[in-house]
Amino acid sequence: MSKSKENSQMLKIALLQISPCKTLEENLNKGTDFCKKASRMGAEIALFPEMWSNGYNIYNRPVEEWKAEAISLNSDFVLSFRDLAKELKMAIGITLLEKTNDLPRNTLILFDRFGERALTYSKVHTCDFDVERNLMPGEDFYVCSLNTGCGDVKVGAMICFDREFPESARILMLKGAELILVPNACPMEINRLSQLRARAFENMLSIATCNYPYGVPDCNGASSVFDGMAYLPDSEGSRDICILQAGKEEGIYTTELNLKQLRDYRKNEAFANAYRHPKKYMLLVDEKIEEPFIRIDYRG
Repeated sequence: MSKSKENSQMLKIALLQISPCKTLEENLNKGTDFCKKASRMGAEIALFPEMWSNGYNIYNRPVEEWKAEAISLNSDFVLSFRDLAKELKMAIGITLLEKTNDLPRNTLILFDRFGERALTYSKVHTCDFDVERNLMPGEDFYVCSLNTGCGDVKVGAMICFDREFPESARILMLKGAELILVPNACPMEINRLSQLRARAFENMLSIATCNYPYGVPDCNGASSVFDGMAYLPDSEGSRDICILQAGKEEGIYTTELNLKQLRDYRKNEAFANAYRHPKKYMLLVDEKIEEPFIRIDYRG
């Protein structure tokens, strides 16, 4: 790595908006090829869509059939991406249907550029109104210090439906996250995109979301990166915090995040943790509150 790149504050992120194949081995091979392409494009981080190991192929199939496709964190599939991250000197966020001693999990593993496991996160807000009720939710939200060519970056993760809950990004912000990686598998329309924009704005952090392209059932591409910086010294009024909005086609979509600019912004602006009143939010953690809405049971 050149000295100029090592000292750069521009973090290049690659979103691998690609269609899955029919088998685990094919997904390994295709994922490997696209990671190599992202590396040649200068990416420091490459992110996969949700549950890449089986292409999020859990709908309209017998539950026991897709459960059998779960793989362990030490499977050849996962370890291959570990080795690839080390080979390419590029962080890789690989996603999988994780095998456990209980129900499987919807999991992201982030390997750093040395092939070390920097972060393991399992989806906390599983879609329990649907087939994901057969998954085990994760226990917590985590932030790691990811070593990159731009220096250490504080990185956290959410997965798809986690976006619907402001608490997800807020906790990650409070734990120091500068960047949230979001593997996704759903239609990214104006309301979901607006949620991501809001999470980035209100927490003064960047959010990178990687979706499957159009043609994958219930997906439409539209991967995105919001940098979270609404006001900059040289700009009049607010600015559009969307620095990447992909189309619907398969491909690698890249953008650069200005880390110095983001860190200066977080020191000087009035959002995120600046003027919170935590003691007034106790209702948020009161499990005894009566349900204010009628919950629809889709299970029949």
